[in-house]
Parts: sequence; C-alpha cells; structure tokens
Amino acid sequence: MLIYALQRLALSVVIVAVALSILTLMLHVAPGDPAVMILGPRATPELIAQTRVEMGLDRPLAVQILTFFGNIAQGDLGRDVFTGREVSTIVFEQLPYTLALIAISIAWSGALGIALGAFSALRRNSWLDTLTGVLSVGTISIPAFVMALYAVLVFAVWLRWLPAIGAGEGLWDGLVHLALPSFAMGISWVGYVARMVRASMLEVMGRPHVRMARAFGLPERRIARSHVLRIAVLPAVTLIGTGAAHLFSAAVFVEVIFARPGVGALLVSAVNERNYPIVLGAVLVTTGIIVLATLVSDLVVAWLDPRQREAL
Repeated sequence: MLIYALQRLALSVVIVAVALSILTLMLHVAPGDPAVMILGPRATPELIAQTRVEMGLDRPLAVQILTFFGNIAQGDLGRDVFTGREVSTIVFEQLPYTLALIAISIAWSGALGIALGAFSALRRNSWLDTLTGVLSVGTISIPAFVMALYAVLVFAVWLRWLPAIGAGEGLWDGLVHLALPSFAMGISWVGYVARMVRASMLEVMGRPHVRMARAFGLPERRIARSHVLRIAVLPAVTLIGTGAAHLFSAAVFVEVIFARPGVGALLVSAVNERNYPIVLGAVLVTTGIIVLATLVSDLVVAWLDPRQREAL
C-alpha cells in the first residue's frame, strides 16, 4: 500500500508541474499586456518597460517558468501586482469559501446518488427505477451555470425561499447561502453517481459469491449491504474523486452568478486584469487540491479493493 501511495504521489507532482507550465504558456499567448493593464492606457512606454522588468516579463518564457517553480519550492507564490499583498495570503483567504461549496456539493450529491443507484438496482425495471433513470439523464445534461440561473429565478426570485447572493455571516447563515450554489453544482452529479452505482450493482449481483450468499439463505438486505454495495461503490468513489476537477470549474461560474467570494471569482477577476501572480497562484492551489482529491480517491479504492494495488 505504501509503494502504491508513493507512486501516485510522484505522478501527482508531475501532473501539477505540467499543468502550471501549460498555463504559463497560455497566459503569455493571450492578448493584452499586464503592464498596460496595471498602469493604464496613458502610461509612457518607458514606464511600461520598467514595469515589465519589475514583473520579470522581459525575460525568456523558459526562465520565467523556472523562476516560478523555484519560488514555489521556497514557498513564495509572488505578490499581487495591484496591492502588493502576498498571493498565498489572498488565495487562502478565498479558498475556504470554495472548499465549503465543493465539499457540501459532493457530500449531498454523492450520498443521494449512491442511495438512488442502489435502490434502482434492487428494484430493477420498476416504475421508480424508470423515473430515477429519466431524472438522472435529465440532470446530467444541464450545465451548472444554467442550473444556477434557474435556481436563482425559482427559489430566490419567485418563491423567495433562499438568498441569491453573498456568503452570509455566521454558521447557519452561511449554510443557508450555500443551499442554492451547492444545489446548482451537485445536482448533475446525483445522476452520474446513481447511474454508475446502479450499473455496478447489477454487475456485482450476478457474481458467484453473491449467488452463494443467497444459497446459504442470507437476507437480501444483508447481501446488498455487505456483499454487493461495498464492491459496487468503488467506481462511484473514483468518480467523486475525479469530479473535484469538474466542480472547481463549475465553481467559477457559480461563484460569479451568486456573487460569492471564492477562488473561482478571484480567478475570473485576475484573468480580466491580467494579474499573472494571482492567476498562477490560484491555479497552483486548485490544481494541487484536485490532484490530492484524485489521489485520496485512488487510495480509498485501493484500500477497499486490494486487487487495485496488487495489479501494479
């Protein structure tokens, strides 16, 4: 298990390095000069050139990338070009809002998806199984930003049940303000998880060890809980782990629509302002969290199913 974990960790470091290198290249290809964005259109060419030197934009791209990685190794993510504050401080101020949104979205959608998928498999071809399938496919096909707009329209504007903007103050108020954003982000994952758990359970229920358990007269609920669901849930665990990347991208739109603080809203603002240090710092942190979530899901699957690590 330890060797498997170290292999996955090494691969995670490589993924983060490649992602940041590609992002740095894309930022420099994108139109717009950060120095002009900072100084304004009336700045003199001399002042623009001086600012580019101070930001290190006059150096070759390869040197900029190596410098950035060298600073990361020392724990330095740079400084905001507008305020001079450390990027790490700014990003980690916004990160808890995004993590709370993603965690609640994963928690409720994963739990509900596993329950619906298991029930559909146990009640195969029933009217409720058909209804669950239709709802699952329907929610999967709706993007998070579209669901967010309709959630605001229905629950905040028409019914006036829930607040539409902001993050709230205090624990309870914060949870209330998370209801609509987490619903918009997590509803499609209910369908993904439910369909995957259903298909996996139907496949596991036909295996010899399940037929043997039935032959010994074990109750159907015990068979489903102890001999079927434990194995059938493995693909859903992997899906939920890799879904962190999708939820981070969805958080960008959801945080903007609901006017919430968070890394997604911070990233949008930094891209519009060509604030390279903020963009790179935010992407570094989010990429690290995504890779970590994938790593954790792989380790959980390997722990539940030793065949995953013995196959290496």
